[in-house]
Amino acid sequence: MSQSGLTRRVFVSSLGAPAIVGASNKSGAKRPIVGAGAHRFEVIHEWGEAPKPIAYGNTHGVGVDSQGHVYVHHTVHASSASSDTMVVFDRKGRFVRSWGQEFKGGAHGLHIRKEGRDEYLYLCDTRRGLVVKTTLEGREVFTLDYPSESPAYQPGADGKKPRYSPTNLAVAPDGRIFVGDGYGSHFINVYDANGKFQHTFGGRGKGEGQLDCPHGITVDVRGKEPLLLVADRANRRLQYFSLEGKHVRFAAAGDVRLPCHFDQRKGLLLVPDLEARVTLMDASDRVLAHLGEGDPKKCYDTRKQPREAFSAGQFVCPHSACFDHDGNILVVEWVEVGRVTMLRRV
Repeated sequence: MSQSGLTRRVFVSSLGAPAIVGASNKSGAKRPIVGAGAHRFEVIHEWGEAPKPIAYGNTHGVGVDSQGHVYVHHTVHASSASSDTMVVFDRKGRFVRSWGQEFKGGAHGLHIRKEGRDEYLYLCDTRRGLVVKTTLEGREVFTLDYPSESPAYQPGADGKKPRYSPTNLAVAPDGRIFVGDGYGSHFINVYDANGKFQHTFGGRGKGEGQLDCPHGITVDVRGKEPLLLVADRANRRLQYFSLEGKHVRFAAAGDVRLPCHFDQRKGLLLVPDLEARVTLMDASDRVLAHLGEGDPKKCYDTRKQPREAFSAGQFVCPHSACFDHDGNILVVEWVEVGRVTMLRRV
């Protein structure tokens, strides 16, 4: 486990295409402003002071704990001297600690949950096909592996098991765990609070209750009763379910491109979209703003380029995003060199 005594480097913003003028950074250049009206944000790319041994791979997950600490889950770049996949910062972007070498190459979604006096991380590993519950310092509590108890995951006539690669998860108020098999067989697998398998629903398709890459998932608490909200990514829509797994409705078709995950704050829904933007929606899933919109036709090529190819004020491939305690937004992207951006409220 790496500690905060390591030498730090401060990432600085890359400059690109002209944008609306905002506040000055240390170099005197103006940072871009995105959004409109009550939803305007100053764009601070390369947020956070990461220690020199760490070189980001694809930055896949981000979350904030009750103390305001920010957790970034990344796959590790080939050039990195450190194999730690979880990098933790304080609310000002100062390095706190890092850990998680076992998630190298598979670090993906994360969920932070307070349970009594303690707080835990739930982590998805797409490479090993695992969901792991840990303390905030990385001590393992339990692991959910291949859902062999589910009828949907029994071997076929050829003896092969269906593919399983969990991408994100959600936890209901009663502790039930909902795991999205986004890169595997397109099901949602449900467990009780202790990790005991309950049931499976979903499966690949375009109809009601069917999914195609259930990449992100959350328990939506903005309405009268909690619902399970799924980023049905390859179907280019959102889909709501009851907590028992029954289809409720579709949403946002035409307003999202490739939705990846969610966060919520004061009735707002935050949707990072792989095709070059982050979307804010109201409690009725109406679009309030598309933030940092880049070029969806170029993003898949741009994501493989060095950092200098990224335009200031524009996203490449947002993969996860969350609100901090002040209503600022943290965005991490599926780019080979990793990128963490803060959208600071103005």
